[in-house]
Parts: sequence; structure tokens; C-alpha cells
Amino acid sequence: MATVRFEFEDTSISPKTVTGDFHDMSVLEITEEYDVHLNHNCGGVCACSTCHIYVEKGEDFLEEISDKEEDFIDRAINPRLESRLACQCIILDENASITVTIPDQRRIIGHEH
Repeated sequence: MATVRFEFEDTSISPKTVTGDFHDMSVLEITEEYDVHLNHNCGGVCACSTCHIYVEKGEDFLEEISDKEEDFIDRAINPRLESRLACQCIILDENASITVTIPDQRRIIGHEH
């Protein structure tokens, strides 16, 4: 079983940890399945930067970053070295242990939290 812990820059939202068979799923798909709020204006096809997250732990369990993803991360609010797009973070190991931080999304157009 894989474990994904979601932490939030917006401290009004409590952290959430989920476990399951997440092999070959994206972190974005997991947020949808477990009702973790994360914007994704393009529908998860790597055409925007609204599903921007920080991978704090477990990067080795994820598919490598592509050039296209890097280009969109450059457009995200406050990108860092551990920045990724949740739609592109495909879990490669059924025993993955991953921790991500979801940036404060209140400044994103279309935010509905």
C-alpha cells in the first residue's frame, strides 16, 4: 500500500494522509478520489500550472519531470526546487511514501475553496 500525505500552506486546512493502491495514478487523481482540494484548470493534461505542488518527501517514487512540465512550473506562483505539477506526478511504486505541500491557492483564478 502506498501512502500520500497532503500538507497545506493555507493553515486553515488540516493535513490529510491517504493510503491505497496508487500505482500508476497521478497525485492529482488521488486528490480527486480523496476530496483533497487542488486546482487543476486544464483538467490534468499539463497545459497550465494550477495543480502546482511541492514534493517534500518521496520524489524517487514518482515519474521523472519532463521538459514540458518544467516549462509550466516556471509559470507557477512561488516555484521551488521541489515544485512539480500534480497531474504529472505518476506514482511508480506500490509501496510509495510521499509527502506533498499544496501551496496557498487563494490567488489562483478559478479558485473555489
